Amino acid sequence: MGSRAKGFTLVELAIVLVIIGIIIGALLKGQEMIFNAKVKRTVSLIKELMAAVYTYYDRYGYLPGDDPTASQRWGRNAPDGNGDGIVCYQFWDCAAGNQSRDEYKYLIRHLRYANFISGDPNEVNPWIPVPFGSTRLGVVNAIHIATWTDTGSPHYGKLVAHVLAIPGEASEAIDRIMDDGNCTTGSLMAFDATVERWCNGTYSRDHSYDLHVFF
Repeated sequence: MGSRAKGFTLVELAIVLVIIGIIIGALLKGQEMIFNAKVKRTVSLIKELMAAVYTYYDRYGYLPGDDPTASQRWGRNAPDGNGDGIVCYQFWDCAAGNQSRDEYKYLIRHLRYANFISGDPNEVNPWIPVPFGSTRLGVVNAIHIATWTDTGSPHYGKLVAHVLAIPGEASEAIDRIMDDGNCTTGSLMAFDATVERWCNGTYSRDHSYDLHVFF
């Protein structure tokens, strides 16, 4: 008699499926843990920067970036602000004479000179990187801080942390932790960089956002 090929029994197939399910579940759980860790780290970076700005102001009497005495304190390589109370961002409608200033870059350098945050204080184009892969061509995932100068906004004159190029799902998670989860209200507002307009209240997971976290 010829031998008959032996197939898998139902029990064996069930065991294989259970093992596959466990592996997939573990992978998904691992991805979720990595995602949550990135979100928490980004939130921590924002809060650490905010705390460093307040500490600098308490110690030296000027906002970092706007400090006109920085070069006296740390030498001629330290850039001076103009002491007008505004951390100017060069593309914003800042006070007269500030248009060519990069005080938002000076801010990070001043904090580094003061050893309130890590990094090379002589770096000309400093950014605070955040732990997300690139989501928009030509834009780094990073944080910088400046003064909000839109006179029609309730946030006029406040410091704002710009968190650039954050994926939609992560943006929503950060908003829930730091504010109200709504991208148009509260102390965190989002610009939808994918469609180049302000967010309409809900985040889209396949879009990229620039977050504005007001102090």
